[in-house]
Amino acid sequence: MYQAHLNDARLEKGLPPLEKEDSDKKVFTWPDLVYVELIALIVCSIVMTVWSIVLKAPLEEPANPGAAPNPAKAPWYFLGLQELLVYFDPWMAGVVLPTLIIVGLMAIPYIDTNPRGNGYFSFRERKWEILMFCFGFIILWVVLIILGTFLRGPNWNFFGPYETWDPNKLEPLNNVSVSEIFWVKWLGTALPTFWLKRELPGIVLVLFYMGALPGLLSKTLFRRFYEKMGTVRYLVGVNLFLIMLAVPIKMYLRWIFNLKYIVNIQEFSFNI
Repeated sequence: MYQAHLNDARLEKGLPPLEKEDSDKKVFTWPDLVYVELIALIVCSIVMTVWSIVLKAPLEEPANPGAAPNPAKAPWYFLGLQELLVYFDPWMAGVVLPTLIIVGLMAIPYIDTNPRGNGYFSFRERKWEILMFCFGFIILWVVLIILGTFLRGPNWNFFGPYETWDPNKLEPLNNVSVSEIFWVKWLGTALPTFWLKRELPGIVLVLFYMGALPGLLSKTLFRRFYEKMGTVRYLVGVNLFLIMLAVPIKMYLRWIFNLKYIVNIQEFSFNI
């Protein structure tokens, strides 16, 4: 990261990056690199072995169906997925979103055609790629794990950093869907019985978000990105970005407006 900072300063002055000046300083893979890697492997193995002997990590008592822990938390590396279950149905939180997020992060090098930054470190010339990776990794993975680990207490209630985890805390929530807001609150009528008419407002919102918004962004905020990537790469990249962005948007709507579903088609168990 420091070298990327130095390279950005040099590029701004019209100088080549440090890696190009050091290109003549080469060493052989064998034995120079392999020798260092072997030593690092041995040292790490020794440290991990000693650490596992010294560190006390006793197993808990056998599971008792009559006394389930409260809250029942998954291992820390799955707490992000457990937190997503608050905002999405299991098929969406456990399968669709993680798959799309991982595929999206893996697709960045293939979507990106920017030749700058190849062979040297740079923040300035890789803004979009670095921003997308940090958003996917930090916001959609690390932050969710921190939320699930430190801010979710008994009954999976949300507790502030300095709030006592009271097992008797009860927060009644009146969760609503977009269809209820549109038909009941805004129009003052009962929900239509036919699912397509009932969920039409939510379906329009989703179609606008995934269908029309990429086109609008290509004319405004992402115009340079569209011109650089071309239509196909742009649509793939922007749709993956919008899917990732949908996670914090849904979390925000749930926290502020108690919005549970954008589209709630119970007849087909399709809820998003």
